[in-house]
Amino acid sequence: MNDTTQSQTQAAEQTSVQTPALPDRLSIDPKSPHHNAEVFKRPVGIRFNGKERVDVEEYCISEGWIKVAAGKTLDRKGRPMLIKLKGTVEPYFQD
Repeated sequence: MNDTTQSQTQAAEQTSVQTPALPDRLSIDPKSPHHNAEVFKRPVGIRFNGKERVDVEEYCISEGWIKVAAGKTLDRKGRPMLIKLKGTVEPYFQD
C-alpha cells in the first residue's frame, strides 16, 4: 500500500472509532437520562415514515416513536410540551 492509501485508511478507522453508534433511544435534552453528548459530535438526522424531520427532540427505534414540540406551548418549567408520534424511525449520521 502506498502512503496515501494508508493515511486514508487510518483516518477512516479513527473516525469510526471516535463516534459511537447511534443508540436505540436518544434525547437532545442534556437533563434526560437518554442524552449522549458523544453522539452529537456529528450531526444526527432522523427519517420518520420516510420523511426527513428536523424538529425531533427524542426518539426510540425499538418502540417506533419520536417526540416533537407541540407548537409554542411550554410546560411549567419553561420547556416545550412534547407529543409522541408513532411510526418508522431511521436515525443516521449526516455527513
